[in-house]
Amino acid sequence: MDYKMIVLDLDDTLLRDDHSISERTKKALMSAQQQGVKVVLASGRPTYGMHSIAEELSLKEYGSFILSFNGAKIIDAKTKEEHFSSTLPPNIVHKLYDISQSEGVGIHTYVEDWIISENEHPYTLREGEITGLPVKKVESFVQSVTDPVVKVLMVEEPEKLIQVEEKLKKEFDGKLSIMRSKPYFLEFLEAGVTKGTSLDVLIKTMGIKREEVIAVGDSYNDLAMIEFAGLGVAMGNAPDDIKEIANYVTDSNMNDGVAKVVEKFILAPVQN
Repeated sequence: MDYKMIVLDLDDTLLRDDHSISERTKKALMSAQQQGVKVVLASGRPTYGMHSIAEELSLKEYGSFILSFNGAKIIDAKTKEEHFSSTLPPNIVHKLYDISQSEGVGIHTYVEDWIISENEHPYTLREGEITGLPVKKVESFVQSVTDPVVKVLMVEEPEKLIQVEEKLKKEFDGKLSIMRSKPYFLEFLEAGVTKGTSLDVLIKTMGIKREEVIAVGDSYNDLAMIEFAGLGVAMGNAPDDIKEIANYVTDSNMNDGVAKVVEKFILAPVQN
């Protein structure tokens, strides 16, 4: 298959544990772009937390895109223009806040260039470290959310969050998209929005078929795009149930898993 696009999750996929890109991976992705293959970044991170990586990989020069907030936004890497955007209305955000209080889990969202929360939960602070966005402690979460927001996160220890996820997926079935991006992050988006649906929107505007797309990820928020792509790839460090659904399992993020996919499925066929 002549693949025309590779879509990459960031944390624990493209990025090593120290949030860097290995030289082997960077070289492979630059070679792919030089051959005309689009490299698209798809992450639960806010857009701000993805720009530096897009710049490192020269996505602007090759006319590519960023899918941020788990697909709730599609951004042109060159112009920074939004090609797609979805949001949650304040009343839904307020309801999720009430639920977080009754369930005893942390909650945060994004307002302007801040992560806002009523308390400095360890996993909210972790989100700030990952994204590079400052955490703003507010007296009232509800009063701070007066306009639509892109997404909401509930945060807690994984064992507790699994229970909350199961409960809320039943309560909000068909009303919200609910997924875990990390064991301690439970994310809420507009109904129907995933990395997979966003990728579908993107390739249709670019005239690329799903069979010509490779999608690589490691977690449950990557599942929709792994299932959607012509070649869905799970990282070696992904949970077993993600690996079972993928078409192919590569090495881990610490062992150039992404580079090995590019070399095998994009670069090698051209060289041969």
